[in-house]
Amino acid sequence: MMKHFLLCTAALATVGADEYTHRYKAGDKVDLWVNKVGPYANPQEAYEYYILPYCAPDTRHHPDNAGIFNALKAHSIGEALGGHALRHSGHDLVFPSETTIGEMSVLEACTTQPLKDNEVQLFATAAEDQWFYQMYVDDLPVWGMVGEMLPDLEAAKGEKFGSDLSHLEEAVARHEEMGGELKPYVYTKRILKVSYNQDRIIKVDLTSDPASLTEVKPGVTLKFELDIQWEKTSTPFHSRFDRYLDHAFFKHQIHWFSIFNSFMMVLFLMGLVALILLRTLRKDYARYALAHGRKDVEHGSDDDVDEEEEMDENGKPLLADRPSGGGPMTGVEDSGWKQVHGDVFRAPKFLPLLAAILGTGWQIVTLCAGVVLFAVAGPLHGAVHEERGEVMHAILVCYSLSSIVAGYASGSYFKLYFATTPAGRSKAGGTGNATQWQLVMALTVVLLPTILAAVLFVLNGIALAYGTIYYIPFLAMMKLFFLWVFVSVPLCILGTLLGRHAKLGGKKSDPFPCRVNAIPRPIPDDIPWYGVPANLIPFAGLLSFGSIFIELYYILTSLWNYKFYHVYGFLLGVYTILILVVCMTTIIVVYFCLNSENYLWQWTAFYSGGSTALYVFLYSIYYFTFKTSMNGLVQTAFYFGYMLLISLGLGTLCGTLGHWAASKFVRTIFQNVKVD
Repeated sequence: MMKHFLLCTAALATVGADEYTHRYKAGDKVDLWVNKVGPYANPQEAYEYYILPYCAPDTRHHPDNAGIFNALKAHSIGEALGGHALRHSGHDLVFPSETTIGEMSVLEACTTQPLKDNEVQLFATAAEDQWFYQMYVDDLPVWGMVGEMLPDLEAAKGEKFGSDLSHLEEAVARHEEMGGELKPYVYTKRILKVSYNQDRIIKVDLTSDPASLTEVKPGVTLKFELDIQWEKTSTPFHSRFDRYLDHAFFKHQIHWFSIFNSFMMVLFLMGLVALILLRTLRKDYARYALAHGRKDVEHGSDDDVDEEEEMDENGKPLLADRPSGGGPMTGVEDSGWKQVHGDVFRAPKFLPLLAAILGTGWQIVTLCAGVVLFAVAGPLHGAVHEERGEVMHAILVCYSLSSIVAGYASGSYFKLYFATTPAGRSKAGGTGNATQWQLVMALTVVLLPTILAAVLFVLNGIALAYGTIYYIPFLAMMKLFFLWVFVSVPLCILGTLLGRHAKLGGKKSDPFPCRVNAIPRPIPDDIPWYGVPANLIPFAGLLSFGSIFIELYYILTSLWNYKFYHVYGFLLGVYTILILVVCMTTIIVVYFCLNSENYLWQWTAFYSGGSTALYVFLYSIYYFTFKTSMNGLVQTAFYFGYMLLISLGLGTLCGTLGHWAASKFVRTIFQNVKVD
């Protein structure tokens, strides 16, 4: 037993220094991985590094006769979904000792076979479209350009461009003025500078030597070289990713101002709700209580009547001017929202669909909150931008676990309103009830995955057709499928069952403060413009979009312009502001609709919050057109496919929050109204 223990300890000590522990000692091998190449303007049009006719040194990683040249590094599902395809460069960097610090080491070079016409065309396309490549050293990314479009450098050797690329730019400008033709050149020499602090790698820089630019043409052989230099640094390990974070961009004064502006919008809307709604509602309650007291007097009620009655401007009691009799008072008839007390809690149209959508919305609300809080807690478990695919891992975990929230929300909502439907009131509707519940459960389970699968299926087909690395591998798809079948679906079904058996009415048998009439009340046609939902919904969405559009710009820039998003505190603040704005605007919209005696408020509330998605998608079109240089079918399809999913998700989230706020508001105002 002791022998086995010592062997295990020795094995652990052997693998203790690598890119997983980020600790090395002198003489250890440090892997240099190549990831992808592609046009700089099109982030999603990325290909495997060796799609270009680069060569690799004949080492243990890339032996000519072993047939393992194309072996990929093992990827997690998050890395696979993020479009990473790491292969070994063939170069083993050796962690330095004290005697090798500062020395420039030339690693083993490689020479290509004579270039064929199609290989020349690949390099020419890369140089013309400004392709770049990405490499990783100890999980630190570095980037470099493949080549340049330049005039004939052989005729301009005397200018001595050296290593200053600005001289090349001047040569290109002079050549273009003369109307000359540019030719494709490729960098063949790279210089890698690695800084380390004790046993940890802190900083990696990669530069391409302009003096090594070589014209690519049929029959030419290219010799690729890599030089490496190790340097000491005092930067601590926990700060090594700071240089990748654009603090000047993300923490600009405009960003702070946008947060302050959105916060002021929240205060304004809260004040508007307090001023208009609460003040108006108090008057309505006072008038209703006055009328109700008058009816109690006329019917000989034993209830005490306040001795001090409300007086008019002549000092006479207002009750004296009211018509006698037991009918409703004129003041009550003039107030629109109380007229629909018998229909306001009627089940909405397409109840199973709305229940499933709201369940999905609560799942997205929980998902976003969980991922944002996980990212905010980065100092405790490691910043999410430091590990490839960690955000995707968090999304998958939160989505799977939040499926129980989706089931419970849809089940409890359906149970709440199903009793107000004809099938729910029917005592002989047992079979119909079971069918309706099964429909709600099925819609909740498949609604979001079906939309995601449909869009990703199209994008995956385009990625495969063009050979990019942003397709989802079959193994990753199987993992996602099993995660959905064995985790998400059971939790969603369990949540639906819990929602079905939840006690929603408390001690009361009726969950609503007002009874629902058997016959629906007709909705008036002659209502003012501000009572029409179609006129109010766009206004509500515009206010919600106005509270987030600055943050949306930063998020889109991170998604499509190679920036690491790291200001999750800002994102959490904007997320909170968005919730408040959506709730406030939806309450205002629903109140105006109820005042117009329109009791169909459920879908109106959802559309009011969800209309934010329309403005987000319109803004994405503007961003694509004026803020980027994206082009081509691959990039365009991926951009608008992902933005469609983002917009739908955000719309469902905001619509659910708006519906929840409106439901609380409606329940609050009607539970204070005594209905005879």
